[in-house]
Amino acid sequence: MSFGLGLSGLNAASSELNVTANNIANVGTTGFKYSRGEFYDVYAVSVTASANTAVGDGALLGNVRQIQSQGSLEYTDNALDLAINGQGFFMTSNDPNTLVPSFTRNGAFGTDANGYLVDGVGKYLQVFPTDPETTDVIATSKNAATSVKVTETFGTANPTTTVGISANLPAATGALDPAFFDPTNVDTYTASTTSTVYDSLGQTHTMETFFIHTDVANNIWDTRAYFNGNAMTPSAGVSTELNFNGAGVMTAPANGEVQYDPELVGNGSNPIELMIDYSPNLAASSTTQQATPFFVPYVEQDGTAVGRLSGLSVQSDGNLEAKYSNGRTISLGRIIAADFENTTGLRQGGNTSWTETFESGPALIGQFGTERYGNVQGGALEASNVDLTTQLVELITAQRNFQANAKTIETSNTLTQTIINI
Repeated sequence: MSFGLGLSGLNAASSELNVTANNIANVGTTGFKYSRGEFYDVYAVSVTASANTAVGDGALLGNVRQIQSQGSLEYTDNALDLAINGQGFFMTSNDPNTLVPSFTRNGAFGTDANGYLVDGVGKYLQVFPTDPETTDVIATSKNAATSVKVTETFGTANPTTTVGISANLPAATGALDPAFFDPTNVDTYTASTTSTVYDSLGQTHTMETFFIHTDVANNIWDTRAYFNGNAMTPSAGVSTELNFNGAGVMTAPANGEVQYDPELVGNGSNPIELMIDYSPNLAASSTTQQATPFFVPYVEQDGTAVGRLSGLSVQSDGNLEAKYSNGRTISLGRIIAADFENTTGLRQGGNTSWTETFESGPALIGQFGTERYGNVQGGALEASNVDLTTQLVELITAQRNFQANAKTIETSNTLTQTIINI
């Protein structure tokens, strides 16, 4: 009897050593959750036996339970390293087109050769589809889950149609004769500014604007515009003069706009039609004439090139944003948050991932930062929740338990030999 009891104790102590050793081995594993062994006593008595004198039949390992507590956050320099602060899991799939879900707290994501966001073992991060411009989630059902793909380019080129210029023209400058204007001679104009504009193919060009103070007494300035070094022609009936009243407020042209004839670019793009707006809506003020030096607080144009990917970022609600070289920022999707009624019922799948089971219940799908779900921290990873000090103490305890049970077998053996020798 005692041999069997000691053996069951050895098996229990060995299991406890294995669980503890596994925890210690994964102390540096991102997103790992430590386990604890749960042991039960074995007790059996027949109907006719006396329960008062029954000893018991040893111990056995009843369950290995993972503890889903929060691990500490470790900050990195990678924007696609993601950590969950609070409840929830990332949902991934083995296939980019068919949902084969698994769940993880390991947020070490990156891009594969096709631009998909994947974890370290190639599983695809799942997101809800969003409107690229407004970031609003389009659908939030599990069937709407999709693998997120980062595109290297975004949008098409938009040719420049309007160049907004808000400037202050120095009132204290002398008059110049526009007949002698020469863009290569700074003595023939009062001030100038330069803008970059785009054609229909997204290629950049240079537009220069020159200001000539022609009539000091009447506050009149003339302007000249050059496209890639060539003089631009104002549209028929359009004046290039800027007029100001005694307070330095621009009174002409109407709406501050000067339209020019189309310019032939010569690179296969459409002719570019440009208008200069000296009173742009987005400027803090229109072009003025004051007794201060020339300065240009605002120069803007409405054209864009094809955007090249310049960066990725993730917001606390899981919104994945891509930034492009043309100044556009779009939403690629909202990272799905998953949780379970019983997280200890999840089945471990290796690589710090889990799959749902009957005991865990079905995955509860939602958005980070809402209801029961935590927030996403970009540029960080969740460390293992293993407390190394505690595990070392558990290791010592398991060792002593093993030695004590081995002593039980040794003592039983001694008693048995004594009986045999009688």
